Amino acid sequence: MSALALPNARTIFERASTRRILVIGDLMIDEWIWGTVTRISPEAPVPVVAVADHSFTLGGAGNVASNLRALRANVCFAGSVGNDAFGTQIRQLLEAQQVDHDGVVTAADRPTTRKTRVVAHNQQVVRADWESIEVLPQRDRAAIAGFVRREATQCDAVIISDYAKGLISRDIVEAATACALVLADPKPQNIATMRGVTLVAPNASEAATMTGVAIHSDDDLERAGTRLLHMLDCRYAVITRGEHGMALFGRDGERLQIPSVARTVYDVSGAGDTVIATLALALASGASIETAMQLANFAAGVVVEKLGTATASPEEIIALVGPSA
Repeated sequence: MSALALPNARTIFERASTRRILVIGDLMIDEWIWGTVTRISPEAPVPVVAVADHSFTLGGAGNVASNLRALRANVCFAGSVGNDAFGTQIRQLLEAQQVDHDGVVTAADRPTTRKTRVVAHNQQVVRADWESIEVLPQRDRAAIAGFVRREATQCDAVIISDYAKGLISRDIVEAATACALVLADPKPQNIATMRGVTLVAPNASEAATMTGVAIHSDDDLERAGTRLLHMLDCRYAVITRGEHGMALFGRDGERLQIPSVARTVYDVSGAGDTVIATLALALASGASIETAMQLANFAAGVVVEKLGTATASPEEIIALVGPSA
């Protein structure tokens, strides 16, 4: 158990079904090819994977939506897909999870982002990406910004999930601030567009790139966190640190470092998506930033014990928190 008890974890999750959260970001489809390896190819020194299963999941910002739905929040989405079969499949996956996708536009100038992973014996063998990182055309950005501006006023929180695939722009971020609670997980190349959000949550490597501060010590971490607050004029900066846990920096002097609670680490894919989703739900449900961070840390501890992009249910999180929840 960590420094702060979480007696209200159950209350937060009980409120989830009354909360509506808008996710804005780069939609992707994750393709998984599962199998076993018993020999090396005679054509080249590479393993031959005997395929046993083939599956698709929502990836990128879509994984944020999946995490929110796993926590039982109501979710609407703003983003784009290509005019192709995988774009149709993403819409079907969103519908299957009861995510409102009225804000998803079909862009004619690009493919749907797809990441294909070949996994054998619980280990990724190779990944292939289909994508465009060109800036989304102005017409499509304007349509998304208009949807966001209308929808944000009806939501309890907005999450901006940036994977640097050309979607996020300053006009979309400004539209999001029609909601009082805006959380962002940005890539370094788009950090300037995030000014004025409530909370920013990069990982340590991203924070170092964004701020120009190499993070090797607690003093470095403090400098990076403080610089993020000043750069973005945001209320909070949360830096995720993998096996070292998470660190909070608040504009009014709030500081908190919490260690990771993961018992084993299988895969860190998508853990940042879980963190930002849980932070948003907790804050939208009235939790303090300290409690929200604790809960997000436990949620991340659940998902890194799973292979692939994964989600954490309230029951799994509460089980990891322990009896005090």
